[in-house]
Amino acid sequence: MKLDSTTVQLVLCIAEEGSISRAADKLNLAVAAASKRVSDLEAQLGAKLFKRVPHGVLITEAGSRLMAHIRQIDNLIGRLEGDAQVLGRGQDGRILIGAPKAAIIQFLAKDIARLRDAYPQITLKILEENSKIVQQLLRDKVIDVGIYEKKSGFLDLPKFDYRQDRLVLVYSRRHFRFAAEGPVGIDDFLDLPVVSLGKGSAILSALQGAYRSRGRSFPNNFSTSGFDTMLALVRHGLGVGLMPPDVLRSFHPEDDLGSAEILGDWHQRAYVLSCVEGHAQEQTLRNVVAQLIGSSA
Repeated sequence: MKLDSTTVQLVLCIAEEGSISRAADKLNLAVAAASKRVSDLEAQLGAKLFKRVPHGVLITEAGSRLMAHIRQIDNLIGRLEGDAQVLGRGQDGRILIGAPKAAIIQFLAKDIARLRDAYPQITLKILEENSKIVQQLLRDKVIDVGIYEKKSGFLDLPKFDYRQDRLVLVYSRRHFRFAAEGPVGIDDFLDLPVVSLGKGSAILSALQGAYRSRGRSFPNNFSTSGFDTMLALVRHGLGVGLMPPDVLRSFHPEDDLGSAEILGDWHQRAYVLSCVEGHAQEQTLRNVVAQLIGSSA
């Protein structure tokens, strides 16, 4: 199969934009050339990635299943290009770290700043992915270090405790009210529309488990790819959301957005750190892991 980096970037961009023409513009390609690249790839795969609709394209079920693999190919290409640049400059201290957005916002950004000060010769790159994808990238040795939510762990790798956080309920005060704005239980919002992060996220897994404890299936009313999108829907009363309080504060929420602590322990989360050897220098990897684990102590 012939699959070049431009086609990989194009497919990912089309999935994000919902339009071949907009994706072509972003990548400085002719629309006809972009369309042919997609058609050729679909012919090679024997599956349609996108369904043409009047105002753009929609990703097919087959496309959704294959997109994770295409994203990993894109990450591998990025790794190859980055490693080549580092070697070309006579440097070989390069580490790729994968982590969910919540962990990056709350903890990892500060830890990376400290790492840079301690080891200025090490080149660091961060990949933001959900806990499931982070583990897949570790398994495939696309990244060197992965941080992910412990309950979602499926890798047979050594795990080091990293950090802990909790989720709070976020809602619009104009649309929803909770008794005295005190702690709420799962039963208090069981019948409300809930905005969650998408497939593979630790938040979705926690919600699914909480609903199962009540003999219910989580309806997944609104699925988003980021906390910013979640807040946009919450602001308009389309549902309530769940996120760590430090993540909520990072968006500087207006007074109309309320938050409530949650009863029980299903919303408590623990992040772990795993690493794989193979690409990075052994001592460089050890230094980075030791610094990250030490920062969490």
